[in-house]
Amino acid sequence: MIAVVASWNSPPQNPTLDIGSIHVWRVCQAQTKSCLQSLQQTLSTDEQTKAQRFHFPKDRSQFIVSRGALRAILSRYLHINPSLLRFECNPYGKPSLTIAQGGDSLRFNLSHSRGITLIAITNNRDIGVDIEGINPDFPCLEIAEKFFSPLENSVLHSLPQHLQVRAFFTCWTRKEAYIKAVGKGLSIPLNQFAVTCAPGEPAALLTITENPEATSRWSLIELIPSLDMVAAVAVAGDCCQLNCWQWTAEI
Repeated sequence: MIAVVASWNSPPQNPTLDIGSIHVWRVCQAQTKSCLQSLQQTLSTDEQTKAQRFHFPKDRSQFIVSRGALRAILSRYLHINPSLLRFECNPYGKPSLTIAQGGDSLRFNLSHSRGITLIAITNNRDIGVDIEGINPDFPCLEIAEKFFSPLENSVLHSLPQHLQVRAFFTCWTRKEAYIKAVGKGLSIPLNQFAVTCAPGEPAALLTITENPEATSRWSLIELIPSLDMVAAVAVAGDCCQLNCWQWTAEI
């Protein structure tokens, strides 16, 4: 329901989440070797084991920075050492903090693409975020026919060819953000709900086939992480305030 061209500011040392507010943190995955080592030390044993399973160093670094930055950021809100944070997953794989550490109130979601990680945080409600790089060679219309709703496909086909690619990825991020917020992953068919995707059209959830009344319970927010990328946040309820922070390692 809200479209935002994000301005990524320096965060306060101790950020506070007011009622109805959302914080989105942008993390650059390119970090120094010393930063990477420091972040890795904050990971749990399971996370460090998973990091070592990545065959390519780039993928390993991406995992370490994303998970390490997540821990560093959440620790600012909770005033807990990053290495002491504990996570659990729901049956569909969506991560959260344990209840003992505030997982029933402080909610987050994470997404990464092309060297950027976005971490969205709010209080007491479901949230999801997705970021995608715009690929001009991607078979957008073909994929849309398989996964998007009839309404979304109609909009895409109505657009001039030079606008279709960006509209496709705009649609994709909004749909992904929503299913991540709901927390049931791809068990929710992508063609069973529709979002806005035309250029200049405010981000919104338009229809949900199985529960039409539920559309009014969600807000979609468009983010501009960089010129060749698109991103979206989905949150239950309204967004009264959005803050976009640029994370910098404290090393």
